[in-house]
Amino acid sequence: MDFYDLELDQQLEHLCEIALNALPHWGLDSESTVTAVKHRENAVFKVVTPKKVCYALRVHRLDYHTDAELQSEMQWMNAMRERGVMTPKPILSAQGQYVEVVTSTFLPEGRQVDMLEWIDCQPLGSIEDGIDNTEQYQMVGQLMAKLHSETEKWPLPENFTRAHWDVDGLLGKNPLWGRAWDHEDLTPEQRVLIIEARDQGRKMLSSIPKQAPQYGLIHCDFLPENLLVDGSGQIHLIDFDDAGFGYHMFDIATTVFWFMGDESFDDIVAQFLEGYESVRQLPEEQKELLPWFLLIRGMAYLGWGQTRSETDVAKEMFAPVVEAVTGLASMLLPTSEEIAQA
Repeated sequence: MDFYDLELDQQLEHLCEIALNALPHWGLDSESTVTAVKHRENAVFKVVTPKKVCYALRVHRLDYHTDAELQSEMQWMNAMRERGVMTPKPILSAQGQYVEVVTSTFLPEGRQVDMLEWIDCQPLGSIEDGIDNTEQYQMVGQLMAKLHSETEKWPLPENFTRAHWDVDGLLGKNPLWGRAWDHEDLTPEQRVLIIEARDQGRKMLSSIPKQAPQYGLIHCDFLPENLLVDGSGQIHLIDFDDAGFGYHMFDIATTVFWFMGDESFDDIVAQFLEGYESVRQLPEEQKELLPWFLLIRGMAYLGWGQTRSETDVAKEMFAPVVEAVTGLASMLLPTSEEIAQA
């Protein structure tokens, strides 16, 4: 039976076996407890050793990243930690590697596994429940601006490789996450609208230079769940799994996308931009593109759902995402009357 045809609890059972089998690779006691924390693109487990030392162990989705891409992710995280961005410390295995391929009886092909220090903090909020204090998004904006600025100054290591969230990676023939316009649950009218948005979006993205200050390494998942607040109120950034080269405005759109339709949306955007611009300049012509990047981010989520239709998350997110995408597309695309007058 295919792994992705299993029920979620069965998948986690097999991934937990991988996690347990990974412990010796990091020289950890077999008596350590392993508890599932999150299961989306990858599975995250909390490991607690008999001496009460805690780690975050990640079991990666098959074929989502190469070993070289995961190695690059760890290099970037380390570099940002050294520059004052609070991120978890990657832990080398006993073999001196950041990534190990670990097998199990049910998964003989193996899964990539890595280990990070455990960050004992609370999430800023969640997609489902939102956040309690919109003013915290000033700090979120400051954090992203610092990440973009410090990354811009960082010389890339030799053989560094991550995917590109560019015009091809987002709206090309084979986007990184899938073809939103091929989603089987779209109505014919929605499909036509999304294809038109794709074509116009390609033109817009093609006009933006793929260089600083508009383009560079981005986190790509600056969601409340990945922003952990410690006792002093400082924010730690986790989950660089989707990170790659891309448009800075795409990173910003990702941060605020799930607040669309919420009464606090405008306030969150304003607070975020105020914080961001206190650290890093953001030209007005870039800010004006936020609705387009929200639309493109929504299309990326639809593409994700199109290629992972077996997951509960993909099923649950379809309705709100397609509503946001079609609403933005209807607002941004020129009408036939406007085209005739052009």
